[in-house]
Amino acid sequence: MPKTPTSSVLDQRERRAVFSLAGIFGLRLLGLFLVLPVFSVYAHSLKGAADHPALIGIALGAYGLTQAIFQIPFGKLSDRIGRKPVIALGLLIFAAGSVVAAVATSVDGLLIGRIIQGAGAVAAAIIALTADLVREERWTKAMAIIGITIGVSFSISLVLSAPLAHLIGVSGIFWATAVLSLLAIAVLYLIIPSVPAKFHRDAELNPAMLSQVLKDPNLRRLDFGIFALHTGLTSIFVVLPLVLVDPAHPILPLSAQWELYLPIMLLSFLFMIPLIAVGEAKRKLKEVFLLAIVLLIIAAVLLASSAQSLAIIAIALFLFFVGFNVLEASLPSLVAKFSHPGAKGTATGVYTSSEFLGAFCGGLLGGLLYIPETRNYSTIFWVVTAIFVVWFVVSLGMQRPPYLLTRIFPLPDDATDTLRERLLALPGVAEIAIFVDEKAIYCKVDSKIFDEASAHAVLTQA
Repeated sequence: MPKTPTSSVLDQRERRAVFSLAGIFGLRLLGLFLVLPVFSVYAHSLKGAADHPALIGIALGAYGLTQAIFQIPFGKLSDRIGRKPVIALGLLIFAAGSVVAAVATSVDGLLIGRIIQGAGAVAAAIIALTADLVREERWTKAMAIIGITIGVSFSISLVLSAPLAHLIGVSGIFWATAVLSLLAIAVLYLIIPSVPAKFHRDAELNPAMLSQVLKDPNLRRLDFGIFALHTGLTSIFVVLPLVLVDPAHPILPLSAQWELYLPIMLLSFLFMIPLIAVGEAKRKLKEVFLLAIVLLIIAAVLLASSAQSLAIIAIALFLFFVGFNVLEASLPSLVAKFSHPGAKGTATGVYTSSEFLGAFCGGLLGGLLYIPETRNYSTIFWVVTAIFVVWFVVSLGMQRPPYLLTRIFPLPDDATDTLRERLLALPGVAEIAIFVDEKAIYCKVDSKIFDEASAHAVLTQA
């Protein structure tokens, strides 16, 4: 018998699991983000940095390359041997990379540590375990909690990075990251329930749907968008910390940079929330999306043209993080809206790989373009501006997103051949995909029109 409609509120067991997994996700990202505002300044003090300055930027973004390479294989491995062993293995690898980075005395050693850190790619396995532990109708809420955790981790990192570097040093941050990874393993085994691994098309990559996802022009635009966003973010942070502490024109010492980031991050969140609310409620996501890219372009132009003024840098960073936060929140939502029924996990996997590749290319770009002797900061900012302009032009051709959500129903054992047509005839149902192997029906629906009780009535009659 099909399930009756249920509440989307997480029960106690699901809340414990989701918040614990979000904590693991957040702790791991905290370790990656904490070094972002101080990495370039620290790396320039290491052996070999003067001879090979490009390695500094490459080391900053190197984790993104191994993340992109290993996240899908780790996710598939978790289907075979279980989620927890794979997540624990990834956290151990990440901790090992953190230790290598902590003890590194040369930029080469730091690069190796960052590469190892990225190889502990557990994001796909964590998301799959979340899907194992949460019922389908509560999946969206669980992913929203994890998404918020990612944003909070990034914001906390920018504020705490410089004070922590002042207190315990950047090597101390890497040591702390290793300890946090080990604590995350304890949380994984002591708090999170153990359940059998199941394949979820909305949470995991399905190779059979990869071709369909890659051919979709709207999804390709979104993949390029997250690539461009993280290319720009990482490139900017290759040089921005150096701009602020430039001995020829010192603007703000490293230990005081949190005073710049804290009000900017708070204000950017205040301005981001109404933009997202308007985009969703008024169904103006494309307009808000394009506006956010324009804010990035203006911010990059300000940094390129007036990088020696603290006031201009503050305004530029405010505009950048308003746009960045809006895009980080809206891009996954757009991927879900444009993906076909049962293909959201695959579309998200490609999207996430594009994000990590962007982080790597941003570090590579910043490292190759920056010349310490000439302090050509503006060159990197102008290149980032060009990348954002290209992104804006590419995004103009994106269709208006369909305001559809995925609803998953169990496939009745005695389903008739007319079931698909009867479900499609319901108000608000746009697309349907039936997967006999999963015994599930994936429906793309307009939540303002769709009546879930009517769908359950059709399934009962089937």
